[in-house]
Amino acid sequence: MKTSFRILLLAVFIACGSMAKAQLPNEKFGKPSSLEWDFVGWGDAIDADAIILCKTMKVSYRLTDQVSNNNESDPDVSIENLSDFGKNRVDDSNILVNYEFRLRTKILKPEGAKHANIDIAYYNVDDDMDYSSDELSDMKIRVFTKNEKGKVERRNIETASFAKERLDANYMVMHVVVPDVEAGSIIEYQYNITSARPTFLYDWAFQECIPTVRSKCDIEIPAFLQFKMNTPIDKLIKSSVEVGHLTYDINRSDMKKGKTCVTNHYKIVGDYILPEGQTLNHNQSNTEGNNDTAEKKIANFTSQINMPNVTLPAYMPEGSVPLKVR
Repeated sequence: MKTSFRILLLAVFIACGSMAKAQLPNEKFGKPSSLEWDFVGWGDAIDADAIILCKTMKVSYRLTDQVSNNNESDPDVSIENLSDFGKNRVDDSNILVNYEFRLRTKILKPEGAKHANIDIAYYNVDDDMDYSSDELSDMKIRVFTKNEKGKVERRNIETASFAKERLDANYMVMHVVVPDVEAGSIIEYQYNITSARPTFLYDWAFQECIPTVRSKCDIEIPAFLQFKMNTPIDKLIKSSVEVGHLTYDINRSDMKKGKTCVTNHYKIVGDYILPEGQTLNHNQSNTEGNNDTAEKKIANFTSQINMPNVTLPAYMPEGSVPLKVR
């Protein structure tokens, strides 16, 4: 009887432990969970000054059917253009890419307050005549703290004074400085980037200079964009792809409803990622001679655009399933 009770108790502990891990982190921004308030690290990351609780990048495409029928731009019908006559086409000038970035950081020790400051690099051409620069917008930053009575207090940070600096001819960086943070503070950052470069996607780094509990990349790409996605080979990073659909914006009086195209919906999730170069203590009781270190983990995306005829069904690009891994 005692043995059965012990087995049951062990099962309850395991279930509770799995449940706690499953509930961490909270991907919904605006209200840190109770588990996040109590979380102080794990394993090799137990002595960190600060940790990333959650960082996400959600990427979506906005398609606009703004192009007139081919017969309006080329009224002469010939054998060469007969198959395209009367059909609408879309080009990369009618495609925008929307990025939604979210980041939640917890300060664990007073010396970890410096990790409340971040740099945001984005594409910006040093040429007033070039209109391909990306736009950084909708930045919001909040600091959550608990007072002596345990009540959560929220403070919004003014973002207008943040300084920008040019990195090179193609990139700018926004220096984000968050004042008056202390051990136990949780900081949330959110901002958007709009890009007019549909065949380019920002790389996604799973690591920061401090441990990361969850890192998630969610991208839905029109199937006529031939993307190859390279993700780290790591048991802590899981990749998946499924078929979705995307509706074009309607900008023409002769269209009653928007056309749709097939999409490839990719999700790449990494949990409990250590900073690059940090030692992995597989056996904490005897770590001498252990030279294993965390490798750099970056997912990158390369593509070519095939000019689609939007009146035809979109198609899944060859090799899009399963996810290609380098």
